[in-house]
Amino acid sequence: MASLQTLLSILFFTAIAFHQGLVDAKFSKSMYISWGAHHSAILGNGDDLQLVLDQSSGSGVQSKRAFLFGSIEMLIKLVPANSAGTVTAYYVSSIGNMHDEIDFEFLGNISGEPFIVHTNIYTQGIGSREQQFYLWFDPTADYHNYTIHWNPTEVVWYIDSLPIRVYRNYENEGIAYPNKQGMRVYSSIWNADNWATRGGLVKTDWNSAPFIARFRRFRPRACKWVGPASTSLCASNSPANWWTSPTYSQLSSAQMGQLQWVRNNYLIYDYCQDAKRFNEQIPPECFKKQF
Repeated sequence: MASLQTLLSILFFTAIAFHQGLVDAKFSKSMYISWGAHHSAILGNGDDLQLVLDQSSGSGVQSKRAFLFGSIEMLIKLVPANSAGTVTAYYVSSIGNMHDEIDFEFLGNISGEPFIVHTNIYTQGIGSREQQFYLWFDPTADYHNYTIHWNPTEVVWYIDSLPIRVYRNYENEGIAYPNKQGMRVYSSIWNADNWATRGGLVKTDWNSAPFIARFRRFRPRACKWVGPASTSLCASNSPANWWTSPTYSQLSSAQMGQLQWVRNNYLIYDYCQDAKRFNEQIPPECFKKQF
């Protein structure tokens, strides 16, 4: 009996190890251009990508594989000069009406104005959990790291290793959490001048086209989704599933300081503070500890 239990244990943790890890993740191997292929390209050795928006269309890519838990990171250099009316997006999402989704969206601006990063999370098809921040640097001058980290305990949005937002798991209190659907990685650029810049007051200047967003070094260190079995495999507490370590169950004191610095200085919208929008019925997670 002991030997059988040992064998089953080995097989279980081998399966976990097979499902997780750093994927061989060059754009050329792990993603494909899903729309706007006529004017976008995977470049160089396959580790660089450019997405283009002009009057004919925007463009987008998606990963060939879906994931559940881990870290998804990308280096992004946003559209320079006058990008008003455009949106560059980087997010993970499942599919269907009850989909889960975790978003970074970068709202275009008039030259010289600060960039806004728009974050959101959908659970079982319900979003409306937006938080927006001014960026504290010029995101068009160089590449910056944007990371989505999520595990069974919390989702954390990072910019250049600084946490900017946390969404914790309160599923046991009836608040939905993205932990049962594999999500693919998407990036895109499109025209959203009906809302993106100053609520749609500033329209896209097509004389400034083409608008080009550049991406580099797509790195998913995440659990590979292969179906419902991944729900338990990816969430199990094992050395192979590094994201379930207690280290990643809550931000460290140093990270808490970084988070507060960002939020104190650059947070410009928080749905939890917008009682009027929700007719005074603020979503229940807003009353929970989030950090």
